[in-house]
Amino acid sequence: MNKTAIVVGSGFGGISAALRLKSLGYEVSIYEKLNQLGGRARVFKKSGFTFDAGPTVITAPFLFNELFELFKKNREKYVKFVELDPWYRFYFSSNKKIFDYSKSLKKTEKEISKFDTRDVKGYRRLLNFSEKIFKVGFEKLSFVPFHDFFFMIRQIPTLITLKSYLSVFRLVSKFIKNEQIIQAFSIQPLLLGGNPIDTTSIYNLIHYLERKWGVHYAIGGTGKIVQGFEKLMKEENIKIFKNAEIKKILTKDEQAIGVKFKNKVVYANKIVMNTDPAYTYKYLIKSKNNKKWHQKRVDKMDYSMGLFVIYFGTKKIYKNIAHHTIWMGKRYEGLLNDIFKNKILADDFSLYLHRPTATDKSMAPKGCDSFYVLSPVPNLKKQIDWKNYGKTYEKKILNALEQTILPDLHKNLKVCFHMSPNDFKNDYNSLYGAGFSVSPIFRQSAWFRFHNKSEDFKNLYFVGAGCHPGAGVPGVISSAKVLENILKNESKES
Repeated sequence: MNKTAIVVGSGFGGISAALRLKSLGYEVSIYEKLNQLGGRARVFKKSGFTFDAGPTVITAPFLFNELFELFKKNREKYVKFVELDPWYRFYFSSNKKIFDYSKSLKKTEKEISKFDTRDVKGYRRLLNFSEKIFKVGFEKLSFVPFHDFFFMIRQIPTLITLKSYLSVFRLVSKFIKNEQIIQAFSIQPLLLGGNPIDTTSIYNLIHYLERKWGVHYAIGGTGKIVQGFEKLMKEENIKIFKNAEIKKILTKDEQAIGVKFKNKVVYANKIVMNTDPAYTYKYLIKSKNNKKWHQKRVDKMDYSMGLFVIYFGTKKIYKNIAHHTIWMGKRYEGLLNDIFKNKILADDFSLYLHRPTATDKSMAPKGCDSFYVLSPVPNLKKQIDWKNYGKTYEKKILNALEQTILPDLHKNLKVCFHMSPNDFKNDYNSLYGAGFSVSPIFRQSAWFRFHNKSEDFKNLYFVGAGCHPGAGVPGVISSAKVLENILKNESKES
């Protein structure tokens, strides 16, 4: 009998799942709501400028290589990666100080010493502790299913030893004393939708992960990776359907049997959802057997922050701006509390500025620069009228950049538009417009997170940011490895 699989959603998790399913011998079809593949990794093209809509930071490149190697192909023939230097530049608006964080340990320690010489030793200790977390959290647990509660229980002694009961912010503060360097080394959870003040310190493994494999950029932008994957999928006879929004998952008793779209119904042996699990359980499954993730439970979960992203191109080249800049506002803990706990859209902000043209001139017309700037904001559990306030907030952010690191920005703008949490809700079916599905707090991680294999329905699986191991490009690609391990185990059992 033919083995058939449907993958709904074509983010990095969905594409990775489709490729791994194909390598296991399934006939695979992948369905995407939008008119291009990639999900959050889609691309906007305007007036000669290219803007990656979402993820821009490439770490753990071996995860990409593996997907091509499944079919004895070389990733470098499809898309080229280059390592950046510096990895990130931190700009502190309160005192205009700069901290360049790079591959060179010597350079990084020299940068730290500009803030506090005592923190150089503290940083070495932090890095060593981060390696211990990495060896458990990434190497041991990120590719395995967390479906067995007792498997989770068996991990607790190790997790306690690694101080997982601390937040990332509190862990970093144990090693580093300078306030601004603490901010620089605790901000990583924001890349996964988490509050550094609350997110379990297990996510400090990102620090060592970057040290181990570096921070990379795909020439042509992240969209080039999606194009490379699309080419590979076509070569391997994976069927691709765009402009195909799912309306319902079809179930019979306790089994998922197919998917309903606007104009057709498709049946398969395996249904893999690269969608927001919260949205999926709330809106796409109409069944009395949906017992665990019922509507009330889904609504009570803690969701990641929203994202406000401005895409803009300039007729001036800002040659002194790094590829990645973290623009730190005057407040840190207070701002995070406003975003995550108080759900207040504060007057101040911290920003992530992406300038791909620092590395790749093809992203803009000659003599121009391409940018996007991202501001973490409350999700849509707080009713902010983004339709009317979006342009005002956009102007506030651009004014702040113009007054600090991008002089004369307004008069040099050629293209400018934005996405708000409303767009994340509408374009990506993200519940409450959350940028990264449910937040990565301890009680929503590992066994407590949405499982990769549905607890209520046979043959229904999840990949992507909302399930184990979590958000971020390495996490969503790893979720497809978890799926592969589940399917291999099922095959052995049958």
